Amino acid sequence: MHAILSYIRHWLTAVNGHSLHTPFMFDFYTRALKGKEDAGAFAPIEKIREGLLTSREKITVCQLGAASKVNNQQVRPVAAIAARGMTPAATSRLFTRIIRHYNYQTIVELGTSFGLNTLYLAATPATRVYTFEGCPNTAKIARHNFAATGVGNIELIAGNIDQTLPDFCQKSTEKIDLVFLDANHNYTPTLQYVEWLLPRCHKNSMMIIDDIHWSPAMTRAWQKLQAHPQVTTTIDLYQLGILLFRPGLKKAHYRLQG
Repeated sequence: MHAILSYIRHWLTAVNGHSLHTPFMFDFYTRALKGKEDAGAFAPIEKIREGLLTSREKITVCQLGAASKVNNQQVRPVAAIAARGMTPAATSRLFTRIIRHYNYQTIVELGTSFGLNTLYLAATPATRVYTFEGCPNTAKIARHNFAATGVGNIELIAGNIDQTLPDFCQKSTEKIDLVFLDANHNYTPTLQYVEWLLPRCHKNSMMIIDDIHWSPAMTRAWQKLQAHPQVTTTIDLYQLGILLFRPGLKKAHYRLQG
């Protein structure tokens, strides 16, 4: 019910490019959000999606984050996990457009799952993608998918993200351009992940948070992040929330039509 009401509110209040008067937001809407690309270029990734959706394999899922609303069993069919959990291809292509439009190179993803979004994040050869996955069995499938496409710019870090992420942030000297959070869909972990990652980001970095209206707790986390003193502008796409830190942008919150 929370997700339905949030969607109705979003549908009634979201705006398009004609209502955006700041150059940055108009450029984001027209060139990144509504930009076009050759979907056929991603055919190898979509072939993997098809394989996952028809897989007969079952795996034991290590549930470290918020429990599934549909299936909370430990042993689950890969096809069922894929059908309910994979990001639509159109949304994944948005990630690629953002990376290319802003020339982002260092990417961090929390929540690898089967690696479909990871492959889209790594679709530009100049990028380096660090992806974190807590479940060893889903990480194993993701590694297989990475090998199948021959990509060499992905580093998968397996283990409890509450341990592996702060260790990475402490040891890494790279500045992070783009963060995609799709891991523990709970209030406190979401805020903690952002705080761990912020010192590694810069003024032109972008954070994308998945499922901001998935539950009341996630919406509260999103609202808390909107008020964060380092955040200048936020973009609500209903499924995704985007945090910006650019000092030239006034404190503002946008709901955009997807």
